[in-house]
Amino acid sequence: MQHQGSYTDQFSLQGKIVFISGSTRGLGLEMASAMARCGAQVYINGRTSASTAQACAMLAEQGVSVQGIAGDMSVPQDIEQCIATLEDRHGRCDVLVNNMGIRIRQPLAAFDIEQMRQMLEVNLLGAMYLSQKAAALMHRQRWGRLITITSVAGEVARPGDAVYPVTKQGLTGMMRALAVEHAQAGITSNAIAPGTFATETNRQMIESEAGQTLARRNPTGRWGQPEEIAGLAVFLASDLSAYVNGQVIAVDGGLSVLF
Repeated sequence: MQHQGSYTDQFSLQGKIVFISGSTRGLGLEMASAMARCGAQVYINGRTSASTAQACAMLAEQGVSVQGIAGDMSVPQDIEQCIATLEDRHGRCDVLVNNMGIRIRQPLAAFDIEQMRQMLEVNLLGAMYLSQKAAALMHRQRWGRLITITSVAGEVARPGDAVYPVTKQGLTGMMRALAVEHAQAGITSNAIAPGTFATETNRQMIESEAGQTLARRNPTGRWGQPEEIAGLAVFLASDLSAYVNGQVIAVDGGLSVLF
């Protein structure tokens, strides 16, 4: 496909309908802000109406307009309601970012079956069902972008963190399956694998000796700032990424390639 106009225009998300799960803070909120600044109509998501409204208000204070749809993306009925809201308001969903996730750091021997089930339902099954429903809308206009947030931790194993990498590897498998299944309909599927980012969730670790050691190990010598993930998210959501499909792209300062 030959692109027309400037590359700046092709990075524009003007008029695109974007839904980002688990996006009331951290990396999800930064991606929402960036996509909205590029012209998209962005819907952020949190488990409660209060948290979602608070995040919308926070961005509004920065001059960024987004809307919120509350719902637990590990609950099928909530997923169905979110997609129904997008369909009722716009008849479509152009970009989905699967960003929800939880992490329980402990060895496999310490997990009970309910904790395992919880991590699988939140991190993997919810994303699978949400992607299924969003892709069905994307097929109507034969254009769409499925973006899944995995982790560099999905490619390695570390003591005391047994189930999280399993769920992230599962997301990679899902992303690749979607890439094959939907590409001929103009729908691409890719993943962003963040490394160590200075988010609210990681604040305690950042300030610890272990966190400082981790920063020194990174080729950049520091933790990533949340806004540093936003550019790749915008690119993958744009027209310019049309031939990028089925890929996991790490955003980690080079940590994953350091021997």
